[in-house]
Amino acid sequence: MKIWLDQVRDEPFNWDETQDVSLESLAQPEVESLGPVRWRGQVVYADPGYYFKARLSYDQTLSCNRCLKSIVEHVEPEVELMIVVERASGIAGEYELKESELGVWTVEEEILETDPILLEQLQLNVPMKPLCRPDCKGFCPTCGADRTLAECSCQEPVGDARFAALTALKSRLDS
Repeated sequence: MKIWLDQVRDEPFNWDETQDVSLESLAQPEVESLGPVRWRGQVVYADPGYYFKARLSYDQTLSCNRCLKSIVEHVEPEVELMIVVERASGIAGEYELKESELGVWTVEEEILETDPILLEQLQLNVPMKPLCRPDCKGFCPTCGADRTLAECSCQEPVGDARFAALTALKSRLDS
């Protein structure tokens, strides 16, 4: 959706829409599916920029980081940004944000494209390590059993297998 900011100077712009977002554009392998995203909000002129406030509502299906079970999670984040119109600064590529730039969205023209804001908010609301439950034990690395459902009889490997030769050498030297 595009919002013409010069028209917002006269009266606030309100919206309420539902949008489908492809998993490819999200680029988060933990997300198995993403329901339609309903978002509503308002853009108001607030000299020297524009105040953007929105609320999203959607369901996302994630895979547990330990046992790979599907987790359906309802998410309702709020977004508040200050939209600032700045002509091209000549800075290309990546640069470090200053603390004063947090919560500020910069556009080069008086047209606000909301899709990048929506995509950023969806990405920010995907947990780094989703878990089906806090005490999920995951799979046994030896037999592949789900240790949350039942304990297996496998013994935990002692140390890192890559260092087995060094461990054997050390035990011979210590004897």
